[in-house]
Amino acid sequence: MQNRLLPAIASLCLGVFVFSLQDVILKALSGAYPVTQAMTFRSIVALPILLVLVGSTVGLGALRSNRMGLLALRAVISFGAYTTYYLAIAAIPLADAVALFFLAPLLIALLAVFILGERIRWQTLTALVLGLVGVLVTLRPGGGVFEWASLLTILSATLYAIAQVLARKLGSSEDAAVMTFFQNAAFLVGAPLIALSLAGVDPAEIQHPSLAFLVRPWAWPSLIDLLMLGSCGVIAAAGMTLLSQGYRLAPAAKVSVFEYSAILWAPLWGFLVFDDVPRLTTLAGACLIGAAGYLALRRT
Repeated sequence: MQNRLLPAIASLCLGVFVFSLQDVILKALSGAYPVTQAMTFRSIVALPILLVLVGSTVGLGALRSNRMGLLALRAVISFGAYTTYYLAIAAIPLADAVALFFLAPLLIALLAVFILGERIRWQTLTALVLGLVGVLVTLRPGGGVFEWASLLTILSATLYAIAQVLARKLGSSEDAAVMTFFQNAAFLVGAPLIALSLAGVDPAEIQHPSLAFLVRPWAWPSLIDLLMLGSCGVIAAAGMTLLSQGYRLAPAAKVSVFEYSAILWAPLWGFLVFDDVPRLTTLAGACLIGAAGYLALRRT
């Protein structure tokens, strides 16, 4: 198991890092385009990449899986997880959204016990709690978390946890690239359907930022914006595959603590891209998160 645990941790941490790049892009473009357009563009670019990836690893025939229903279910749940998260960050501070989303590793560990029958040792649970404390210390979530959109982040964390536990359940028979392909397909179909279903809504009548982000009409992007949106497809293809690989290689309870590594990248990108100077609490939280990861690695 140890031979699979280390690659699983490396895959998950790298996937978290890759997705942090997408957060920077979407934050920069969130005021100009609707969430459905960003998801559709991203999925179109990711589609050929994933086809090549599936074909080169397990063959395109693997897409005709005997577990099609479970693959589709996981894909739809993942689509819901990311959609609700993106809608939430339109209305509440990103720090608050990330803090709430990091309920996901705890939920993954708990769901793995009930759904997969995995055993969780007290050391692992301690590591998860320590990591969560580190996230809260780093982010110092404020009063904005009581805005109703914060419930979207909690829903996102719950859906994400279910999706990753299902990745572990599917991991015995399905390759990570196959799971990612189905996940991307859900985005490619789901985002345009949502946009079409909301086409008759007048954006001028929408006041809440989350709803405005959902119903805003599509706009043709500039060349630079188009390249940025397209790059999200490359990021998504790589990130979803890496995360799926991490959860299929090792027990969910053992690797989920490394989801906390995401908070290590937020201060760095904030400083380099948005001129945000990291706080002392960020450094303290990073130490706690690192300690949690070390404890999980040594004791699981």
